[in-house]
This record gives sequence, structure tokens and C-alpha cells, in this order.
Amino acid sequence: MEALEALLYSFVDVFAALWELVIAILRVLVPWTPLAAWIGFWMCCVNWRELRPLLARGGWIGLFLLGFVMILVWGNVAPPEDGIHHIFGLQLSNFVGKTVYVTTLICIMLLCGSVQLSGLCNQFCKSEEPEEPETHDVAAAH
Repeated sequence: MEALEALLYSFVDVFAALWELVIAILRVLVPWTPLAAWIGFWMCCVNWRELRPLLARGGWIGLFLLGFVMILVWGNVAPPEDGIHHIFGLQLSNFVGKTVYVTTLICIMLLCGSVQLSGLCNQFCKSEEPEEPETHDVAAAH
């Protein structure tokens, strides 16, 4: 009977250790969830075959202005506690640090577009092009 109790306690200890392992892994992964969602959105939810020509025809100006507004709003809403950002060993002011972050997010967005356009994620993100409706010339029929 003692051996059975020892085995039961061993199983309980193993499950407790596994639970602690899961919690430790989640503590490492959860802070990266927004970045993973950002990458997943721009990789799979955006049709870059349609967005790329739009950006090339002048949509980059809107992207630039949107990034500028993101920097202004984010810098005013959430300044760092000590007033400076510590990025790559540098001490950057609030708005310069936010500019680095927003520029990094935009670069990641454009890299996701280039990966999708290269065809590397076709097996995961199948986007079917909508068929063009047939146009019938009513005046020519009469």
C-alpha cells in the first residue's frame, strides 16, 4: 500500500512540475503575442497583390502619415516611466524611441508583404482572386 501511495505522490509531483513548466513557458511567450498577431495579420489577412500597387501609386504617403500619428498619440498616451527608452544600449527620448518602434513595426509589415508575394506562405494563406463580372453592353444588344 505504501508503494501505491508513493507512486500517487510521484504522479502528483510530475503533474505539478509540468504545470509549473507550462506557466514558465507562458510567461515567456505571452508578452510576444501582440507581435505574433501583427505578423500573422500582415502575412495572412492582407492581399499584398492588391495592396502593393496601391502603395506604389501614392498610398505610402498615407502609411507615412498614419505612422506619424501613431508616434504622436503613443508618445503622449504612454510615455516611459523614467522619460527615456533603452533600445540597443542607447538612451532615446520618448518620441525618438516611439519612432524607432513604429518604424520597426512598419518594416515588419513590409517584410511580411514581401514574404507573401514571394509565395512562401501560399500553402497557409490561400487567397482566391475574385472573378471579374462579365459586362454586357445593353446598347449594343438593341
